[in-house]
Amino acid sequence: MITALLIDDEQKNSVVLQEMLRRYCPSVSVLGIAVNTTESSSMIQELQPQLIFLDIQMPGGSGFDLLDSIKGQAIEVIFVTAYDNYLLKAIRYSALDYILKPVNLEELIAAVYRAEQRMAGQSANKQMSLLLHNIRQPEETQQIAIPVKEGYEFILVREIIRLQASRGYTEIFHTSGKTYLTSKNIKEYEDLLPATLFCRVHAAHLVNVAFIRIYHRGRGGYIELKNGDSIEVSVRRKEQLLSRFGF
Repeated sequence: MITALLIDDEQKNSVVLQEMLRRYCPSVSVLGIAVNTTESSSMIQELQPQLIFLDIQMPGGSGFDLLDSIKGQAIEVIFVTAYDNYLLKAIRYSALDYILKPVNLEELIAAVYRAEQRMAGQSANKQMSLLLHNIRQPEETQQIAIPVKEGYEFILVREIIRLQASRGYTEIFHTSGKTYLTSKNIKEYEDLLPATLFCRVHAAHLVNVAFIRIYHRGRGGYIELKNGDSIEVSVRRKEQLLSRFGF
């Protein structure tokens, strides 16, 4: 059984969520409901929940302020928010979870399942630290959590040279020479990574433009990267690529 605390400034939202958890997520036992960061901080110390459902925007302090105050504690977090904004990208970078209001049942069940998996891997503290780092940094200095056999490896976004689609998976090529294979498809990474750094040059290729060395003309042409890789450019993405360099 996973013990949980629900934190939302609108108590009615937590009451609805509590009932959904009771009916459809029997592995979760709700210990209580808090309506602000001050109350939730004291309840966390008293009740020691394993999981918190946390609203991002609350009067008197954001959900991230609360995370700062409990940093270092082994608590898993699922964010619950009505705001689909840049903060959600920071959450996704950290391989943490969020669900949008109004809460969708399938998304809730899936988020609880993933939280259980993360608890088994015991990587929550590192992911939380990564999130708090990322929300204070410009995109170029942010890090992203890459799933590996042992848990997660945290790498700088700017050190990703390129990504390549591979039968529903994605290969990530890093400046260290390491290659990571992840279960996310390349479109998910295109949406996640900053458009200021990355350009989709082909259905199978997403490239960090800082590593492009030469563009070779052709119907679509191809690019050479600073690490020596050659990447085909599709005809329909050629103009988009060249416009990045003022052509």
